Amino acid sequence: MALTTYEADGNGVGLLRLDRPAARNAIDTAMLEELLAHLGAARDDGGLRVLVVSSTDHMGLSAGADVREELDRDGAIRRMRLFAELYDALTGFPRPTIAACHGACVGGGAEIAVACDLRVGGSNLRLRFPGAGLGVPVGPARLVTLCGLSVAKYLLLTSKEIGVEEALRWGIVHKVAPAPRTEEVALQLATQIADHPPESVSRIKSMLHGWDGVEERSRVEGEGQVAWQSEGPGLGYRD
Repeated sequence: MALTTYEADGNGVGLLRLDRPAARNAIDTAMLEELLAHLGAARDDGGLRVLVVSSTDHMGLSAGADVREELDRDGAIRRMRLFAELYDALTGFPRPTIAACHGACVGGGAEIAVACDLRVGGSNLRLRFPGAGLGVPVGPARLVTLCGLSVAKYLLLTSKEIGVEEALRWGIVHKVAPAPRTEEVALQLATQIADHPPESVSRIKSMLHGWDGVEERSRVEGEGQVAWQSEGPGLGYRD
């Protein structure tokens, strides 16, 4: 049974959805593999102009990594590597990306959101980066680009949960929508961007990323994640 869905409309807008509502869209190895496969297909689609990342349940984009997934050491390392690949694939996606941030955006869900170019926040947004509490060295590469060093330190070092008002004030989300309409508003924003010449839009994104260095930071952070999982205490496996 598929854990994600992907479709593209006639206007060049793609919609990638996490579809595991019974588990609050917790991300396991199989979901990571599906997400990366969809992103690869979308990247190769010459007609795609904008990609929206959402979920089938407006109560949450994702609660993060599936802590109930049973993994041995090699499986845990592989899953961490897939997470790093996912963040890099989203950060470096050649066309604009928009995250529909409704409900819980925690851990891996929050990282997916900040790896996208733009974010629409649902009125029920609960955003949190728990890496410091879990010991996982993840978060700075993408978040600091959005809200600056000071706010990024606050969110990452405290693991504080914030709502949509704070996220909007700090520049993490760009628009706010009623929770059930978050995806709809994200798609409307995508359609506006898709009306522009795609070569120009992609070039502007590439220029911004090149000057900012976010893709290189994401790559280095991902390497650190995998090293921590393979050489350090690691997360989420049983001997």
